[in-house]
Amino acid sequence: MIELVRPVKFEDVDAAGIVFFGKYASYAHEAMEHFFDGLDGGYARLILERHVGFPAVHLDVRYASPLRYGDTLRIETSTAKLGNRSAVLRYRMKRASDGVVCAELLHTVVTSDLRTIQSCDMPDDVRAIFSAHLEA
Repeated sequence: MIELVRPVKFEDVDAAGIVFFGKYASYAHEAMEHFFDGLDGGYARLILERHVGFPAVHLDVRYASPLRYGDTLRIETSTAKLGNRSAVLRYRMKRASDGVVCAELLHTVVTSDLRTIQSCDMPDDVRAIFSAHLEA
């Protein structure tokens, strides 16, 4: 499990004063980028130089408790499932002040060659990151 801690910003909330539901997908992507920090050059090099990406093919979200402007969000990212060319990432989004789970997302991605937008074999170093954080 890899953890990302970030503040909830004013721009994240809607007129009701809580985080807009669509923002959780953005938080998940931010956490995914952080998940690959262990790679040489991180996520940016993977995308820009190696042309390996992870298009989403499915996203399942469960909302449990609201987040508000001024809260600190703790995102725990793990690999829920690992296939040959695909993976399912789990993001547990918790309010840092009390540890309450606010949302949980399951994000299915397919390893893809970004030049052709076709699925491809998962590079060994990428598989190692997913494997290192595979849930028991």
